Amino acid sequence: MEDISSCSSTVAGLPGASFLQRTLERLSSTQCLKVNTEDEAAPVAVIALQRYLSERTDGQLDSYSYDVTVTDGVWRAKCFVHPSLNHLVHSNTLRTGADIDITQCSFVYNERRLGHGYMCIEKLRCGAQRSALLARVKDVGSLPMLVKHGMERSVLLQSDVPLQVSRKHYLSLWNNEDPEGDTWTSRSPPSVTVLDVSTITLLCSLDACFRKTRKLLPLLVKILHKSRLRYYGKFGLKIDYSYQTYFEVADQSGIMSLVLWNELCPEFYQRLSVGTVLYIQNYSLKQSYLKRSRPQMEHYRMTMFDTVEIGLNPRNPTSVITVVSPKMVLPQWRLPDVSYQFTTRSELENLSNNSACDVIGLVTFVGRVERVKCKGNNGPEKYWTYRWIHAVDGTSERPFILEVFSSSRPEVFSRICPMTYLVCTQMRVCPVEGSLPYLTSSNETETFITGYHKGQPYVSDPRVKSFIQWTKTLKDNVVLQKTAVGGHYCYPRPPRTFTQSMADVSTQAPLVAAADLKKELETLQYREHKKVALQGQITAVRYMKNTKTTESRGTQEKEVRDVSTDAHNHPATAEQTLAASSTSASPEKISTRKRRIQTRKATQSSLNRASSSAKRRHKDTEEEEEEEEESDSGSEEAQDVECRQQLQNQNPDADVLSWESSSWPKQRQEVSEHLVRGGLYQDSVSRRFTFDEKNVLLQQSNLQPARWTAEQNADVIAPVVCPGYYQVTILGINKQIAVDAAYLPVVSSDEPRAVGLPQDPHGNTMMSCLSSGFLCPLGDADTNSESALPEPGEVLATAVELEDTHVVCVLDLCSLGGDEVEVLIDKVYRVPEVSLN
Repeated sequence: MEDISSCSSTVAGLPGASFLQRTLERLSSTQCLKVNTEDEAAPVAVIALQRYLSERTDGQLDSYSYDVTVTDGVWRAKCFVHPSLNHLVHSNTLRTGADIDITQCSFVYNERRLGHGYMCIEKLRCGAQRSALLARVKDVGSLPMLVKHGMERSVLLQSDVPLQVSRKHYLSLWNNEDPEGDTWTSRSPPSVTVLDVSTITLLCSLDACFRKTRKLLPLLVKILHKSRLRYYGKFGLKIDYSYQTYFEVADQSGIMSLVLWNELCPEFYQRLSVGTVLYIQNYSLKQSYLKRSRPQMEHYRMTMFDTVEIGLNPRNPTSVITVVSPKMVLPQWRLPDVSYQFTTRSELENLSNNSACDVIGLVTFVGRVERVKCKGNNGPEKYWTYRWIHAVDGTSERPFILEVFSSSRPEVFSRICPMTYLVCTQMRVCPVEGSLPYLTSSNETETFITGYHKGQPYVSDPRVKSFIQWTKTLKDNVVLQKTAVGGHYCYPRPPRTFTQSMADVSTQAPLVAAADLKKELETLQYREHKKVALQGQITAVRYMKNTKTTESRGTQEKEVRDVSTDAHNHPATAEQTLAASSTSASPEKISTRKRRIQTRKATQSSLNRASSSAKRRHKDTEEEEEEEEESDSGSEEAQDVECRQQLQNQNPDADVLSWESSSWPKQRQEVSEHLVRGGLYQDSVSRRFTFDEKNVLLQQSNLQPARWTAEQNADVIAPVVCPGYYQVTILGINKQIAVDAAYLPVVSSDEPRAVGLPQDPHGNTMMSCLSSGFLCPLGDADTNSESALPEPGEVLATAVELEDTHVVCVLDLCSLGGDEVEVLIDKVYRVPEVSLN
């Protein structure tokens, strides 16, 4: 309390430079407890954003409330975010590490508690996404907390509990499964006391004790499996910590489920691991909940007691849980060893649907973290967080394709990156017709990466040891060339035939009306991913070679240009592209380029006849191609200079090819709304992994953190140089609403999206490319193969087949934060390829 008192007593002595202090003084002197600060608003930086279950009030629309901690460089203040501003959090517009201007706020007293109140931010303006103010603050944590005079004790409440004091804890900002806050960090050492095991009971006898009144004797068991946390809080539930988690425990007689409830979860969840031995007293028995998922444990060859489960409760009765130190565990207790079912990649195709397996692999690709809304949830809205991962184990040329959901270990989930050893337990097999199977998380999946393997029971497994021996034969620089981070990724590809089931509307890509698509785009929350299908016709296609992308974590727009002569190179950094462009070209390559230039000229002429917009750009395109031809015959130095000039000075609209249907000019006039969402963002394209950029790459592929750290102000890496993409205009079937979607074809076999992609040969027409997802044939980076891939103009020359064609377009939607909503074409079907069930 000494520090708290000193903070409040020095308020009057500080200079008037503190915007937060002046605002609090105005709130203290006004009679209406509300002030408008727009005229004198000064930027404050957001350093923490915390979520919790709302208090139910009349007109309450959102299930959750938010507290935000801001600083002006002199003070810190923890404020309540008015519910009318919650949408700014949902879209990640209000975010940590950014500056905001508070233009209206009020002071709220707690009417049921003395000495407690807080500032409420009612209106604000979002400023720089990378705070200039925080760059000047050496230690944010050392700044004093600002509180109203006479309410110094409320600093205790503001430490790690919500401002609305009816709630006792915070939730993770983006999901409900991850533990959040200081209350979860308890790590008491295991007990080294001598236990009286002479009076314990075995699991096999508990079934006979069920529903009987006799006193239950202590249990001595080992944990074999651990599930992720489940939060079941809802309005009106009078439980402070509404958590539950399952363990599968065993003794010499068999295996039974154990359930940890409520306050015991924050106290014990992070202390209990697979292999931990427990001495349990004062537990309860109840009938098992049969509908829940369970791990597959047939390999233990032990009796499963699945009609009864053990309950550990904070009260009625108050359970006593003793974590036994490993050195105190005796062989005569005859507790079973933990065992696993490790499967190699070469064996994966032999496993049946939904069978469980454990895998270990070297990570080569990590996708960005995305969110998906929980299905069948009757309570407050919930989201799951997940990411796609590729990992290799040396037994096959193909990687494991892993859909890994957060398993209540955020410190592990957020640190998964290429070149790390990844272990995932209790993954479930998902076969894919005509393609590679993938593995998805179960409720019992646990993930471990390099730095977290020590002491885990699986380290002695023969298959783990074999994998480690294989990794010793690898060279980092070779493996690094096959790594990637982030970007759009979704697996599996849509099936060959689009099927709309009349009985089951919960298909993978539900068919939506154009008006519904607009609503979906407007209501997407940050990093929420949805797949939808839209029927209509494609009325226009533009190839955007000079890709303009938005740096998603910055405030300025950055233009990303292709400066190489081959527009189909794998996306690389600007420096890599320049280096590649400046290398000398062989006579064969020069000849190939000249042939391609001639082909592009002929193709461009065809496009000019088909489209007036292409005709207007023909002259600029010819001039650029002539410059390219001269560059091919010039010196290496001249090529390098020209490439650099192109990178810096090229006109963004100089190299746009386009096609549009003959009916589109008239239809465009009749469209009531055109949803222009088809841009390509930095977050849409994957990039190579490097150790030097590891922390920044992790930051970009993870979700926005709830607490600001100095690492967030690290320099951003160079934008991805993308060869280009197609912007496709889709007109809804009723010709009232149009939407622009980006189409980024796979052009190289070393792209993550190429793994598992059915690669049936096709004619590289616009329609076949949109249907297949790739240009045929894919190039091979290992052999530096320059396959005869078509130029964009050649593909667009075939777009005339789209004229008045009824199609179904499968779209991937994802909110990248703020106003950035990614709309990508996954697959296009002709109507004959659509069927009803």
